Amino acid sequence: EAVFVRADVSRPPEIESLVKNTIEKYGALHIACNNAGISGASAPVGEYTIKGWDKVISINLSGVFYGMHYQIPEMIKAGGGVIVNMASILGKVGFRNSPAYVAAKHGVVGLTKNAAMDYSKQNIRINSVGPAFIKTPLIEDIDEKYLIPLHPIGRLGLPEEVAELVLFLSSDKASFITGAYFPIDGGYLAQ
Repeated sequence: EAVFVRADVSRPPEIESLVKNTIEKYGALHIACNNAGISGASAPVGEYTIKGWDKVISINLSGVFYGMHYQIPEMIKAGGGVIVNMASILGKVGFRNSPAYVAAKHGVVGLTKNAAMDYSKQNIRINSVGPAFIKTPLIEDIDEKYLIPLHPIGRLGLPEEVAELVLFLSSDKASFITGAYFPIDGGYLAQ
């Protein structure tokens, strides 16, 4: 069962409305995955536009903060919960000409760790996932011949593979896991 609620994650009132709609529909919030993101322009720091920087940061980092800001109080009311924030392999390493994306994803990893420490005693587990290049619309404009060799496993990841990790982290089987970052990267970060 699914319910669609249109929301721009860079706008706090829309995230608040999304959480309220969830509570109205299901009575409580127990699991959330903050997964909105854009790649942004490709340019080095000195040439990156301020407007482009602000847009990537507002969606990829501030959107995660806004999500948790409204999700956590509802999870406290529900007696606990789980949040999985979508970071990236670029939350751990740099990537040429992607300053806003890299900065935002590093921020997601740090924000996740901080929130996990703050809310563990309220029975809320918070982790981040770091996919490498996954076959999604986010990378459809990049030639796969360039991306595949970046992964020692010799292929791109699939959305279903990332979803399986998110489902595990959201389950009771991961009850002792919080504040962690989990790459799912075909060996990208092992290099």
